[in-house]
Amino acid sequence: MPLENLFGSKGRLVLSALLVCAFILELANCQEEAQQQKINPGRKPKPSIAKLGRSTNKSPRAVTAKPKIKTTAPAQTFLTQVLNRGKFKKVVDSISVQSGDTLELRCRGKPVQWSVPKYLEEDDEGRLSMVQQERYGVLTLVNTTGADTGEFSCYPMYCEDTDCRKEYDKAVKVFVFFPDPQELFVPSADYYEAIQLRTNWPTLLPCQVTSPQAKVTLHREFPPAEVEVDGTEISFNVKRGFTIHRPRPHHAGALFCVASLGNLRQSSTKYMLIYVNYPMAPPAPVIQASSSSVTAGENLRVSCSVVGEQDVAVEFTWDYPGQQIGRPLYTQDSISPVGGGAARQQSQSVLLVDEVRDVDQGTYTCTAQNLQGAKSVSTTVKVVPKAKPKKQKP
Repeated sequence: MPLENLFGSKGRLVLSALLVCAFILELANCQEEAQQQKINPGRKPKPSIAKLGRSTNKSPRAVTAKPKIKTTAPAQTFLTQVLNRGKFKKVVDSISVQSGDTLELRCRGKPVQWSVPKYLEEDDEGRLSMVQQERYGVLTLVNTTGADTGEFSCYPMYCEDTDCRKEYDKAVKVFVFFPDPQELFVPSADYYEAIQLRTNWPTLLPCQVTSPQAKVTLHREFPPAEVEVDGTEISFNVKRGFTIHRPRPHHAGALFCVASLGNLRQSSTKYMLIYVNYPMAPPAPVIQASSSSVTAGENLRVSCSVVGEQDVAVEFTWDYPGQQIGRPLYTQDSISPVGGGAARQQSQSVLLVDEVRDVDQGTYTCTAQNLQGAKSVSTTVKVVPKAKPKKQKP
């Protein structure tokens, strides 16, 4: 029997509606696939695969997509010198700018801070300016002189909200010479400069020249002589000066530098080198009383001694119970050599208390101090009453 006779006119209408719906769904699927091909060209759509398994009444768990964090490596900091006519040059360890010309440096970073030679830190003439641009900082110095010679540094800043700090490990530095045809040395306001020669620390004589081309020698004022610079005991660096690496007593005295360039020859500031036998460490005092228990009326001796390097001065100070009533301080100080391979000495201070009384009972403290520091040690003394004489029987 024909299908249309089976369902009648109503059946034909239902069948037509089903066919139209199927056509609309197929058309929608085709449009969606075409849209996906536009977004991802050349990418084939994944076929839908029905997953088999037990049915559950649990609702599907909502999944929140984590936002992607964009991380960028920090840009490398470097310095650029701005030359005439818009030219740029990446600076290296040191550069020279003729005295009177303008120095302009650019430092990549946002933001950055600058460090300049001490002479320029108190610039009151408006010659120095530092401006922060969008991606770099600009340092400009006009009307330059030989006195501006020194190290210029740029520090990138690490900021969190409004709190910023210098990133010292990423700093870039350049030493700038400003050659002056009239001044070979960086000018100084002092004619003499006193410098300590410390036995445990290198000594720098800052004979700083304005031109790296200048030849510099070291001289002694009396007796007049040129000092040998062998690169080991004494060395020279054109950006720093002369360094005495292991100062000794024979280095003391008045020294000065002489610079020559072409037909120009000049002398520097004179340096008065004062030798100080600097200790390697603070003193380690030892305190000892003649007795920890003293009978009233007897004498007391409390000694404090330090063993250390030869020719190293040690200063002793005392705190003792008798201070409370104004009992005067009596001490005996001495220095004696100590046997052994190394040259050493013993410094000693002895506190004397005559005819002790009850007020002398308590803590005795000795403080020993040298150029490296101080240390205190203490001991306690007890005063025992004098025994009463026994009465003789008649």
